[in-house]
Amino acid sequence: MGLRTFLVFSALCSASFAAPPEFAAQVLVKRYCHGCHGPSGKTGLTLTAIDADNPAARPDAWEKAIRRLRARSMPPAGIPRPDEATYEALIGHLEAALDKAASEKPNPGRTDTFRRLTRTEYHNAIRDLLHLDVDVASLLPADETSHGFDNITVGDLSPTLLERYISASRKVARLAIGIPGRAPGGETFYLPPDLTQEKHFEELPLGTRGGTTITYTFPVDATYEIQIRLQRDRNEHVEGLYRQNDVELMLDGTRLQVFSVTPPPAGQDHSQVDKHMNFRVPVKAGPHEVAVAFPKRPFVLPETEREPYEAHFNMDRHPRIQPAVLSVSINGPYDVKGAGDSPSRQRVLICRPVSANEETACAEKILSRLIRRAYRRPVAAADLAMPMKLYRGARAEGFDSGIEMALRAVLVSPEFLFRIEQDPADAGRGEPYRLSDLALATRLSFFLWSSIPDDELLDGAIAGTLSRPGVLEKQVRRMLADPRAEMLATNFAGQWLHLRNLASAKPDMRTFPDFDDNLRQAFRQETEMFFESVMREDRNVLDLLRARYTFVNERLAKHYGIPYVYGSRFRRVELPADSPRGGLLGQGSVLTVTSYATRTSPVIRGKWVLENILGTPPPPPLPSVPALKERGPLGTNLTVRQRLAEHRANPICASCHRLMDPVGFALENFDAVGRWRTQEFGVPVDASAGLPDGSQFDGVDGLRKALLAKPEMFATTVTEKLLTYALGRGVEYYDAPAVREIVRVAKKQDYRFSAFVAGIAASGPFQRRRAGATDREIGRVQR
Repeated sequence: MGLRTFLVFSALCSASFAAPPEFAAQVLVKRYCHGCHGPSGKTGLTLTAIDADNPAARPDAWEKAIRRLRARSMPPAGIPRPDEATYEALIGHLEAALDKAASEKPNPGRTDTFRRLTRTEYHNAIRDLLHLDVDVASLLPADETSHGFDNITVGDLSPTLLERYISASRKVARLAIGIPGRAPGGETFYLPPDLTQEKHFEELPLGTRGGTTITYTFPVDATYEIQIRLQRDRNEHVEGLYRQNDVELMLDGTRLQVFSVTPPPAGQDHSQVDKHMNFRVPVKAGPHEVAVAFPKRPFVLPETEREPYEAHFNMDRHPRIQPAVLSVSINGPYDVKGAGDSPSRQRVLICRPVSANEETACAEKILSRLIRRAYRRPVAAADLAMPMKLYRGARAEGFDSGIEMALRAVLVSPEFLFRIEQDPADAGRGEPYRLSDLALATRLSFFLWSSIPDDELLDGAIAGTLSRPGVLEKQVRRMLADPRAEMLATNFAGQWLHLRNLASAKPDMRTFPDFDDNLRQAFRQETEMFFESVMREDRNVLDLLRARYTFVNERLAKHYGIPYVYGSRFRRVELPADSPRGGLLGQGSVLTVTSYATRTSPVIRGKWVLENILGTPPPPPLPSVPALKERGPLGTNLTVRQRLAEHRANPICASCHRLMDPVGFALENFDAVGRWRTQEFGVPVDASAGLPDGSQFDGVDGLRKALLAKPEMFATTVTEKLLTYALGRGVEYYDAPAVREIVRVAKKQDYRFSAFVAGIAASGPFQRRRAGATDREIGRVQR
């Protein structure tokens, strides 16, 4: 029987493509791979010194090879390649051997022993612990990202950062207990300068336009001053103020005051126009909605409809036709009446002593409950020692003051600020061990909620039942159904899909005059709602690429050319069969963050698809890459495709660009802000494209079909991204067998979203840990 016949027979007869011992893998590798990866090859990976017939001897190298073989990018297109049956047989042989070796000697990997809460996790933990929503962005610095997520490199706590946490604990504790500062303070909330405020915003009452809504936690029962300021141009003139306008101030939906602003006489100072827009009002402690809006004038609607652009926010390119809110300040408290009965006080003060003899017992009861949730474990006597000492030191100022000081100690404790996973005393260095149920509960809650475990999850962990397969799966499904699981859409998907980069996206106003913050926020909300719909409805994850629906409001619908959508409310719309908008590849968020300010970037878009969809990121860019020429020899504008042709003609640049450019060209019908176009500089857009496997297609529909033809690759990428986020470390070669098992099980469940989450929760890397220090921990000790 010939080699090819044998390979075809092997592929057909074995579901896992596990070939018999005589399978000649090394013969295939020598025939097809040594040209690039042999002794004379110029690539970084040499395969001559490793044996394909014994891949378990070098799993790191062969896992890299499997990834390239799956993508059919090895051997490169244009040189002799195996047929499909040979590909699958070789991949099956390598995977079967590596999976077998991993089952005999599992390596679950190791995260850092100390992992600090990210800024997002800190915010959510405070919310769930104290029933308190605080603006963490003003208290803590942003976290650095690694492997695409910000929960990876969070081990260190510098003195400066420690000071920030101490300051945050002071503010949070005072706000939670209802203890005012020594003097009235205040906060100012600014609206984005490129926010168009000509139409109604969904969160505000009907009949209004523009403005803002602020959820603000008032610390005590007292009087507070609310101050409104209007947007100004660079000459400090109030923009859009051509006639008298009214500004309405509301608290929890009730009108407090209507201010009138009138343009000053020509040539006079505008600084006093809105000085009178201050209002003092008594407010009960706790969260309240402060809203500001302009009553809508019926007669300005026809004028607004005639405007050529939706954007109105800049005196030079987008002049406002009506005034807009710049900021809202909330100052106080004044005339304090008492601590009040806020939700946070109800959460913290679960008992109130009626005599001095009851105070110590009540304080210990309050702190024990807080510490149990904050430290994510049962409370030991030693845990109460320092908080109670601080309580007694501040008790002279009152019971509440004593609890507030003790709460500060809890909030700056390493047990709260860090997720600590210590090796058991009997764990041998380098040996895997199973996590305790308490550690498993913490991993699961921060994976699905980016927050601390709730009581039900913690109770199961303390009872030692959480790790039981049936119990664990039940908890996973319960947690996915909980509203807190929206963090998978906002935190996980926001980082995986680069949605966070939208905040810094500033398309050139001359090239894209209709872009404003309204559109930027609509892009983000569309993708978050879309991802959450796949999660909540437990859909096939391939729907992220192929779904024929999306979420739009009027602003976004006009941008996409979708008719009959009115108002600021987002709603689900079905897309026609010929719409290019299906799935992530047609959404403005992805298309904008993968573009430059003035033009598209097939390079960035191609890299985004390779990295986030196919899971085969290209090599990092070389230093000193020359800039693209914008004009041809006769001064004519060059299309992006023409500019990039020079890079691919350069042998130094070609190795990377031949991988990324053909993929990115498929999205060239979308401009840099996601609008559909058929021409660029008067030249028809050429969206002919291809994948590294040599397949050719045209446009976004062709790319989508090509990606869907390889469902295992996208399913693998989803698994690896979720696993990276769940573990707080990069996925390594020794995780590949677990990833393959998760994908195999998910495939039997139609690639349902919950199958991936449940598979990760049940996997070895998630439930186990390797004893011994990580490289980063060793480096930290050496420093």
